Amino acid sequence: MGNEAFPRTMTDTAPTLEKRPLTPHAALKRVIILVNPLSGGVGPGAAAEAEAMLAEYELEATVTTLEGAKIPVQIGEALEAGADAVFVLAGDGTARSVATRAGPDGPLVAPLPGGTMNMLPKALYGTGDWKVALRRALEEGVAQPVSGGRIDAEEAFFCAAILGSPALWAPAREAMRTGKLKLAWMYARRAFNRAFSGRIRFALDAGEKQKSEALVLICPLISKVMDEPVGLEAAAMNTSDAAQAFRLAAHALFDDWRHDPEVTTRPARKIAVWARSRIPAVIDGEPVLLRAEAKAVFIPRAFMALAPRRSPPEAATDVRA
Repeated sequence: MGNEAFPRTMTDTAPTLEKRPLTPHAALKRVIILVNPLSGGVGPGAAAEAEAMLAEYELEATVTTLEGAKIPVQIGEALEAGADAVFVLAGDGTARSVATRAGPDGPLVAPLPGGTMNMLPKALYGTGDWKVALRRALEEGVAQPVSGGRIDAEEAFFCAAILGSPALWAPAREAMRTGKLKLAWMYARRAFNRAFSGRIRFALDAGEKQKSEALVLICPLISKVMDEPVGLEAAAMNTSDAAQAFRLAAHALFDDWRHDPEVTTRPARKIAVWARSRIPAVIDGEPVLLRAEAKAVFIPRAFMALAPRRSPPEAATDVRA
């Protein structure tokens, strides 16, 4: 497949078979798919499989294999190449980076599930199978704005961010769910050592200062209580002991835990968070370590996605598929 920025197109090599119908809702003439074969949910044969699938459709498609240190440059070249849509088959961080850099005025973005937690792809396509997601985007996709949030200047998110020590349990839970027991144990030990070292402080929309074990910022894309993108759903975990925090962390982002008496929620557009030391967080499924003081803001129109029309809120928020 080669290592060039855009190694191959399929207009000349596609088989002379009847083409599959594309979505009637978005004009797709040229697409680019960025593939990282080293991502956990991708694999070494994914680029060739994606190329074969795209050849079934009446469009010009370019497959680019992402390569380590070149990835930021390759993303920039893909976004500037004039394609109608950029598909991303890579990790959660790469998908966030492409969506962030595309912004509301860039090409349509289709983040396929190729990472560990795949929160954004699952929210958009309702599946953890990248081949199913690819077909849904091509055959049912519609251009739709996605709102989100941004923490400080660099960390954008489009599903949710968990801030505070319970965030350390999310990677352990996901590793356990996928059968990676050794990795789950490593994450769990790290979480246990860091848990309950101090609560975070936060203020919503310049309101009064509050304390909590963790703060979860939930985007309208997966929120179960927001019908319109008017802000982030801010949910404070007000736990008093380890058992409560572990219970909430085990369900965070995947179940309707917001009715738990230990959780309070309200919409917010500007959030200030601070702690005695750096703040552990999980942002759209990716563990990060924030500074001791952080600010989050709501972005009403973060990027344009190519995805099927959203179901009613009760169905659209299930990201476990």
